[in-house]
Formats: sequence, structure tokens, C-alpha cells
Amino acid sequence: MKLLRIAPIAILACALALTACANTIRGVGKDVKSTARAVKDTVAN
Repeated sequence: MKLLRIAPIAILACALALTACANTIRGVGKDVKSTARAVKDTVAN
């Protein structure tokens, strides 16, 4: 009976953690892209 109360909370916590990871990975991707653009612009000038 106790498991029926804990399971939805655990599932929600896992979903939130995965969402946070996805946002972090997207942010890192944008940072890398921005850095590559800055290096390219610097080399071009």
C-alpha cells in the first residue's frame, strides 16, 4: 500500500530530473555553438 503512494512521487521526480538534464544539455550546445562562432569571427578578421 505504501508503494502506491511513493510510486507517483518517484515518477514525477525522475521526470523533473530528466527535464533538467535536457535543458542543461541544450544550454551547453548553445554555449559551444556561440564559442565556435566567436572563434570563427576572430579568425576571419
